[in-house]
Amino acid sequence: MESVEVNFDGLIGPSHNFAGLAFGNLASTRFAHRPSSPKQGALQGLEKMKLLHQLGVPQGILPPLRRPDFNTLKQLGFSGTHKDIIEQAAATDMALLASCYSASSMWTANAATVTPSVDSQDNRVHFTAANLISQFHRSIEPPATTKMLKAVFGDPRYFCHHPSLPAHPDWADEGAANHTRLCHNNRDKGISIFVYGKAKQSKVMPTTFPARQSLEACQAIARSHGLAPNHTLFLQQAPEAIDQGVFHNDVICVGHQQVLFYHQDAFYDEAELVEFIAQHTQTQPYHLIRVETGQVSLKNAVSSYLFNSQIVINQAGEYVLIAPHNCAINEQVNHYINQLIKDASNPINQVHFVNLDQSMNNGGGPACLRLRVRLTPEEIQATNPNCMFNEDKYLELKACIEQYYPDELTEAKLKDPRLLSQLDLAYTQIGKILGVAELYDH
Repeated sequence: MESVEVNFDGLIGPSHNFAGLAFGNLASTRFAHRPSSPKQGALQGLEKMKLLHQLGVPQGILPPLRRPDFNTLKQLGFSGTHKDIIEQAAATDMALLASCYSASSMWTANAATVTPSVDSQDNRVHFTAANLISQFHRSIEPPATTKMLKAVFGDPRYFCHHPSLPAHPDWADEGAANHTRLCHNNRDKGISIFVYGKAKQSKVMPTTFPARQSLEACQAIARSHGLAPNHTLFLQQAPEAIDQGVFHNDVICVGHQQVLFYHQDAFYDEAELVEFIAQHTQTQPYHLIRVETGQVSLKNAVSSYLFNSQIVINQAGEYVLIAPHNCAINEQVNHYINQLIKDASNPINQVHFVNLDQSMNNGGGPACLRLRVRLTPEEIQATNPNCMFNEDKYLELKACIEQYYPDELTEAKLKDPRLLSQLDLAYTQIGKILGVAELYDH
């Protein structure tokens, strides 16, 4: 059956702040403790959704998780009213409070790994929420993420939700940021490429920054989702790339349908990828766009987030690159993109540069903000209709953001319990607009 890939963007939450919580994410560290603008960030993300919608890309919206996470704060010994808990946590451990305020769920590429029904054994769409154990502020997300995904994809006839993997380093899972699906068409089974940074039986490891994704986690998800072994590749990240800030594979590689766009330093053994792709090349070949160091240095690739661009197909059937505007101001990267879209030997012939400064300054670009979910017409009908993007939804969310989101958040404002009232108003309105009010009940 024909299916389409729906691009579900995470709506940036009203507590978006720069706390510098993600070790190994260079942008997050560089902008730590500066003032953030939740309002500006959410509006920037909303404009990206609108652009893709206008290009003809099916677009959905995933609601933010409610923050601060009082359950975690209570679990760690803080008690009393919400005001009391904020004041106690601020006086005791400001980094902990910032972690519980973190709006990092906006990067929905980390929310889960998704398998379309055409690839699974039971012909349902499978979701496994990532356990995200490598970073404390993200490790507290999985229960709420699972609840959120079920609120959007709730019909068990079409959707299967697996529990997160065990919260142990052996099963460290960072979601779809380390998974790429390619396919020849919109009907047949695709191929899955899982990328990992560490494995129990391997001594190949980075030395500066931690490897976040484990081979064993990738294998467990492939098993539980019913993926065909001969359509699945497990490929190791180059440890040198991790040490230069490639904390997820989607910082150095992006794919869509028949195109895989990656840097020559992305993988430990690139030959495994080339051989796997060759085995699955049919009458229509896959297009491997390999960017060499001489074209774009690894440093420039990471700083510009070139490979955290999205590749989409517009209404005319053309491949389009959705790139952060950092790529336009990086001389080497901009030159490369101009050459890329002029090169008739690859399908990408357009580029749109998008301003996502608020997300980028916390370490997440266009691809970080979206979860790719391939759905049949029946599965789309079974999806929460309030979470599908249209012009009316755009206007409702824009009005909500402009009215209720903070213009600026600083560490001092996170300490102030009066912020809670403003956040509550924002979440209540988001719940109404997206039809997920149950996610924001006290």
